This record gives sequence, C-alpha cells and structure tokens, in this order.
Amino acid sequence: MQLNPFLEAYRQAAFLVRHSHLLMSSYQHWTGEALVVSSGDASHALMHAPLAVASHVAVDDPMFNYANHQALSLFKMAPEEMLGLPSRYSAEPMLREARAEFLHQVATHGFIENYAGVRIAKDGSRFLIEQATVWNVVDVSSPKQVLGQAVIIKAWHVL
Repeated sequence: MQLNPFLEAYRQAAFLVRHSHLLMSSYQHWTGEALVVSSGDASHALMHAPLAVASHVAVDDPMFNYANHQALSLFKMAPEEMLGLPSRYSAEPMLREARAEFLHQVATHGFIENYAGVRIAKDGSRFLIEQATVWNVVDVSSPKQVLGQAVIIKAWHVL
C-alpha cells in the first residue's frame, strides 16, 4: 500500500503545530487580521474553528495538505480522501480555468478577499462559497517564497 505523505504529515502533531503557525502568521501578514483567536493551543483552535480552512502546496498541480474539520465536512471527505488530492478537483471542470486564473492573481498580490465561487463535494453536490479569503502561505521571515495557498470560507450555501 502506497503511503500518502500529506496524510502522514497531517497525522503528526509537529506538522499541525508548524503548519497552523504558517497559516495564521501568513494570514495576518497579508490581511493584518488574526485568522483565529486562541488563548491556548492554536493548532487545536484552527482545526476546530467553525469556518472552513484548507491549504494546498505550491507545486505545478497543487495538492491539499491541510483541511480543518469544517472544511472536511463541507467537502464531505475524510482526511485520507482530501489530503494529497489535487485542489483543482474542488472546482467543477468547466470552472477550473477560471480558478487557475484566480489563484494566479492571489500569487501575484498575496491575498484576495470576498471571493465567491462554486465548489464540488465528494458526493458530487455543489455549494457556493462566499466571503472567502485566499492567501499565499509564507514564512513571514521570507514572504517572497510562497509555500502554498490557503482559504478561509466564512459562508457557504448548498446549491
């Protein structure tokens, strides 16, 4: 059985702590706002946040490397199904070209707010995401090196 390196990393507390820090610090770097407010374990707060948060790695065909519980629920997937999945599959085929252009804009400007678009869950159901912010995931000590991109989805509606 082939191991999924994204799932293996996701199952490690050290990855979750580091990646949560990258998501939160890069979100604050670009937007000036806190991604989640936590007085304790920030990775736990992010994982259990009521808003959907997901990220993918910066490669030619970006693949999901993080999804909190709300994102997994929204896309109707278990971690082993979502992590390592090319993120282009989260959009309908006819919308993938527009999604690629949008991600290019994020890569160029650092983040985009108030994004809306149709996404597809594992079972084929469609939902409209609204009030989404997409940002470049960076180590703020070297923000020009983009590690990936992430999204926080603040509202959604089943179509």
